Amino acid sequence: MSSNTFLDLTHATETSETNERHFAGLGRGAASTDAISRIDLSLAFLPLAAPISDAKVLTGRQKPLTEIAFLFAEITTEEGHTGVGYSYSKRAGGPGQFAHAKEIAPELIGEDPSDIARLWTKMVWAGASVGRSGLSTQAIAAIDIALWDLKAKRAKLPLAKLLGAHRDSVQCYNTSGGYLSMSIDEIRDNAKASLERGIGGIKMKVGQPDTLVDLRRVAAMRETVGQDFPLMVDANQQWNRSTAIRIGRELEKFDLTWIEEPLDAYDVEGHAALARELATPIASGEMLTSHGEHMEFINQRALDFIQPDAPRVGGITPFLKIMRAGEDAKMRMAPHFAMEIHLHLSAAYEIDPWVEHFEWLEPLFNERLEILDGRMWVPSTPGLGFSLSEQARAWTTERFTAQ
Repeated sequence: MSSNTFLDLTHATETSETNERHFAGLGRGAASTDAISRIDLSLAFLPLAAPISDAKVLTGRQKPLTEIAFLFAEITTEEGHTGVGYSYSKRAGGPGQFAHAKEIAPELIGEDPSDIARLWTKMVWAGASVGRSGLSTQAIAAIDIALWDLKAKRAKLPLAKLLGAHRDSVQCYNTSGGYLSMSIDEIRDNAKASLERGIGGIKMKVGQPDTLVDLRRVAAMRETVGQDFPLMVDANQQWNRSTAIRIGRELEKFDLTWIEEPLDAYDVEGHAALARELATPIASGEMLTSHGEHMEFINQRALDFIQPDAPRVGGITPFLKIMRAGEDAKMRMAPHFAMEIHLHLSAAYEIDPWVEHFEWLEPLFNERLEILDGRMWVPSTPGLGFSLSEQARAWTTERFTAQ
C-alpha cells in the first residue's frame, strides 16, 4: 500500500467518524449537571364505560371504540429528578408503540435530560428505518413529553410558564358527550351536564349517512345550548368535497365555531377550497403525525384552526415548531385530545386557542384539572401537573426498564 493510499484511507475513516458524531449529536459536556439513569415504560389499556361511534364507524371503516391504549414513560435522573409523559392509540397500535419505545429508550441512558431537541433527533435516527412519522414518532412522544415535564419540574415551574405563557387559562370545549352512538336526548343531556360543570363549548359528531339526521341533531343541540354558545361539529373525514360544500352551507345558519375534519385528513387542496368557500371556519390536523404534514396545511392556508396532537406528532418538541408556524400564519389553534398536555401548550400560544375536554382520562391520574367560567386553568404545580394513579398501574399489561 502506498503512503498516499494510506493517507486517503485514514482521511476517509476520520471523515466517517466525524459525520457519525455530527449526526448523533454531541454528548454530555462540561455544562451538563445531570444524566438520565433510568426510563420506565408501561403499556396500559383504559376501558371506556360504553362503546362509542363516530362517522368512521357508520361508514364501516372502523369498529366502535371500547378502550384506549396508553404508553407511559417515566424518566429518572442521577440527581433524583423525575418526569412522566404519555402517548396513546385508539383501536390499534398501542403494543407497537410500546415495542418501539423499548428499542430506543436505552439510547438515552447517561444523556443530559436538558438537551431535549438533540435527544429527540437521536431517538428518531435510532429508529429511522421505520420512518420519522406515525407509530415511530408516537413512541418517541411519550419519552419527549416526560423530558419536558422533568425540565419544568427542575425549574420549579408549570410547563406553560417555562415555555412563556400568554394566559393562565384556556377556553375549553367538551367532545365526549356528542358521539353518533348517542341519541339526541343523550347528547342534549350531556351538553347540559357540561354547561353545569363550567365547560365553555360543545362539539358534536356529524357524518350520518342521511344528512338530514345530522341537521336535525345540530338544530336540537343549538336549541339546547343557546344561540350564542360556542358549538362545533366534527365529520371525522367522512365527506367528499361536494358533500362538504353542500352540508357546510346548510350548517352556516347554526353559527358554528368550526367544522372539523370535513374531508380526508391529507386533502390539503380540498380543505383550502372549503376554507375559502364557507363562512364557517374549518379545523383539522388531529390525524397528522409529523411537523412536516402540518406545514403543508399551514403554508397553503388550508385551515382556520390547526389541531395538532402532541402524542401523535412526536411530542412537545415538534409540537412547538407547529405552534410557531401557526402563530406566524395567524391561525387559531385547538389541539386534539390529551388535555393534560395541551392545556400548557395552548396557554403558551399567542392567538387565543381552545383546548379539548375529555373526562375519559381522569382515572389515569391522581390530579383533576380545574374548569371555571368556560375555561380550563393551568395548574400551579411544577411540570405538567399530573402523576399516574394506582388505577393506571392496575390497567398496565406490560412493563420495561432501561438503565
